[in-house]
Amino acid sequence: MSTDQAKEISASGVTVDVGDATTRYLLYGLLPSWFVPGVADWVMHRRTRIEETAGTKESLIHSLMMAEVGIPIALTLRYEVNPLLLSVQLGGAAVHEATALWDVRTAVDSEREVKPVEQHIHSFLESLPFGALASLMCLHADQVKSLLRGGRGDPDAWRLVPRRRPLSRGYLAGIAAAIGTCVLLPYGEELLRCVRTGRRNRKNEKKARSDAARWSAARAGKGT
Repeated sequence: MSTDQAKEISASGVTVDVGDATTRYLLYGLLPSWFVPGVADWVMHRRTRIEETAGTKESLIHSLMMAEVGIPIALTLRYEVNPLLLSVQLGGAAVHEATALWDVRTAVDSEREVKPVEQHIHSFLESLPFGALASLMCLHADQVKSLLRGGRGDPDAWRLVPRRRPLSRGYLAGIAAAIGTCVLLPYGEELLRCVRTGRRNRKNEKKARSDAARWSAARAGKGT
C-alpha cells in the first residue's frame, strides 16, 4: 500500500479497533461456527455405523476430546487470560491433537470407514483450536510474555481471575444452549447407541456359545 493510499484511508474517518474486531470474531464467529463441523462429524459416525465397528471405545474418545477443548473454552469465557489460563489452553490443544490421532487410529483398526469427507471435517476440528488460541495470544501478547518469563512479578499469574468485564448472561446462555443441542445431545445419543449395541452383541455372542456348547454335548451323547 502506498503512502497516498494510506492517507486516503485515514482521511475517510473509518477506523477499526483490531482488538475489538478480533474479540467479536472469536465470540460471534469462530466459537459458534465450531458447532457445525462437530455435528457434521457426528453425522458421519452415524452413517458409517460406529456402533457396529469401533463402538463404545471410539465414542468415549470423542467425549474425551470434547472435554479437552470444552474445559479451556469454559474457563476462558469466565476468567481473565493470564499465564495459568494460557497454559491450560496450550496443554488442552496439545492433548486434543494427540487424542485426535488416537481417535483416527481406533476407527481404522476397527475397520470403520473414515471417508474423505470425514477426514476433511476432522481438519476443521483440529485447526480451529489452534486458530482460536493464536488469535487469543495476539490479543494478550503481554500475558504471553509473562508466561515466557514464568509469571515473575505478576501475583495473579498462576490463579484464576474472574473477568473484569463479564460476558453477558444472554451470550453465555446462548453458548450453553448450543453446546447442549450440538454437542451433548448428539454425542450422548452416539454413546448410548454404542453401549446398547455392545450389550446386545455380547448377549448374542454369549447365547451363541451356549447353543454351541449344548449342541456339542448333544452330539457327544448320541455318539455314546
